[in-house]
Amino acid sequence: MAVSRRPYHEQVDIENTKKLRELTGTLPSFTKDFFRGIEPVTSSRTRIAYAYDLRIFFEFLISRNPEFAKKGIEGFTVQDLDQITLSDLEEYTDYLKYYDKDEEDHINKERGIKRKLSSLKSFYNYYYRKEDITTNPAALVSLPKIPDKEIIRLEPNEVALLLDAVENGDHLSKHQAAFHEKNKVRDLAMMTLLLGTGIRVSECVGLDLTDVDLENTGIRIHRKGGKEVVVYFSDEVKEALVPYIDERKRVIAEDGSENALFLSMQNRRISVRAVENLVKKYAKTVTSLKKITPHKLRSTYGTSLYRETGDIYLVADVLGHSDVNTTKKHYAALDEERRRYARDKVRLRDSLNETTQT
Repeated sequence: MAVSRRPYHEQVDIENTKKLRELTGTLPSFTKDFFRGIEPVTSSRTRIAYAYDLRIFFEFLISRNPEFAKKGIEGFTVQDLDQITLSDLEEYTDYLKYYDKDEEDHINKERGIKRKLSSLKSFYNYYYRKEDITTNPAALVSLPKIPDKEIIRLEPNEVALLLDAVENGDHLSKHQAAFHEKNKVRDLAMMTLLLGTGIRVSECVGLDLTDVDLENTGIRIHRKGGKEVVVYFSDEVKEALVPYIDERKRVIAEDGSENALFLSMQNRRISVRAVENLVKKYAKTVTSLKKITPHKLRSTYGTSLYRETGDIYLVADVLGHSDVNTTKKHYAALDEERRRYARDKVRLRDSLNETTQT
């Protein structure tokens, strides 16, 4: 079997496209127009999530309406959407809280319900704008209010403890310690890069050797939606990357992973799951640390950058947030901290007294 030499991000998109075609084959044929229509403004992963969500919606309609049940999913037409009322969608919202499928219980909390309703709103909006339907009850459906989650991040001393744990391998189990000496240069480079740039774990595993520019201290990554950008890193990150890259160039990678920057024990491109497990493993060795994931390392970098610069637009740009309001929401607590810091910086009569005395 021929091994693909395509760039990692292209190969992921191809695999996701195949998966999406498989899923849309289980939906009404008219929905293909929707997925083609939203392709320019969504990632392949988002479209896959929409396909799963819409499948649940059509299965709900069939289970509740005898006329739709006669048609089956493949028999639905776009005009059938005009038969759905706000009351139907409110019933669907309640259905999402708990339903049984293939003898398996499915439970959605507020966040899961909101995502599925958001998919449905996008679906209805598309056909309503095209004037294929005359009603849009989905626009009237209220989304569940999601309480703001506290952003978990590491304090500077915790970052130092975590990197020390990666470098020294203290408190690992015997099984973990057996592999630590072989992998510690790689692990330290990876953890330092994540903490020192705030890139997503998917962006990290997708890096090739040719994406790293040590001279100009930058890495070329592919953001969500396929945008290619350069993210710059500090000399501290460079110091961790250089010995690993020297080591990596001496490794003969498996077919298809020749260009991958970070390799697994099997000399294949490391997976997202493997990085998640690495972060979890090292975090456990530092008992004072919170429960962290690679995304928490990203939050840690964003927090540090905002504290140092106070520039929310810079933070949004570096982290790759398409909407600065997303960034503001995540770091609102730091705004409160900055406001408290400012309260004693402007003095009134005390400053006048000092001027008079001088």
